[in-house]
Amino acid sequence: MESQLSWWIGFHVFVFAMLALDLGVFHKKDHVVSVKESLIWTGVWITLALIFNYGVYHYIGEREAYEFLTAYVLEKSLSVDNIFVMTLIFTYFKVEQQYQHRVLFWGILGALVMRIVFIAGGVALISKFHFILYIFGAFLIYTGAKMLFSGGDDDINPEEGFIYKFSKKYFKMTDKFHAQKFFVMENGVRHMTPLFLVLLIIESTDVIFAVDSIPATLSVTKSAFIAYTSNIFAILGLRSLYFAFAGVVKLFRFLSYALSVVLIFIGVKMLIEFKYKIPTSYSLGFVLGLITLSIIFSLLIPEKENDESK
Repeated sequence: MESQLSWWIGFHVFVFAMLALDLGVFHKKDHVVSVKESLIWTGVWITLALIFNYGVYHYIGEREAYEFLTAYVLEKSLSVDNIFVMTLIFTYFKVEQQYQHRVLFWGILGALVMRIVFIAGGVALISKFHFILYIFGAFLIYTGAKMLFSGGDDDINPEEGFIYKFSKKYFKMTDKFHAQKFFVMENGVRHMTPLFLVLLIIESTDVIFAVDSIPATLSVTKSAFIAYTSNIFAILGLRSLYFAFAGVVKLFRFLSYALSVVLIFIGVKMLIEFKYKIPTSYSLGFVLGLITLSIIFSLLIPEKENDESK
């Protein structure tokens, strides 16, 4: 299956066709994406992923179909933290809602390249040096434990990041936004706008999240095709999920703890693989069950407001 170039070509033709349809037809004009519209598109991307999953089951095999679905659910769950960070970045730079979709759209193209490099590199390393799995597993346990004890309260200041400092130092940049433009000409010189800077920072956060999510995906499948397609489907639906979820993500206060436990579970799974291989169906059930319970408990047990008057 890995050697069938037609699978890779067909998948990318589909992805680029959907992106062209998205930007060229449905979002040709910048507008504020409503919750209703984002929920519809979220449903569309999930449906397409499930159709693809059936295709994997029918043409490749049952095991690969389970692996795709598990990796897709895992990546989709981990992307919630990504949504929270993107919300903070857009808020920090005061990016108007009608231009956020454009940033996320172009961010997808960068993610396509980065994910295939990360996954291809990860698969190559694992196939040549099997002990890399244990390093990945230990790293996931460390990351999950760090998230668990921090409670997701880490402050994010984009101005302290490398991308912001590098761009400010080496590129000419305008002081204000110019609608949806990434670059403008001023006095005959091309300047970067703050919107492009936001795009660069969004791309850099995807690299950071890929460091967690790619090892987690490779704990489920060693197939580069399954790992890549499950990741890309999750990323393609991330934009729609962002607009549907950004405003209420803070309500699910137990979700970050659930994601932490998921990472720890995946890390342990990788470490004990030499002795006991946890079935993919068990992993899928654990991830789905834990995420669902965290959402239910978040809704049933709302956070108590601090009484500052005391």
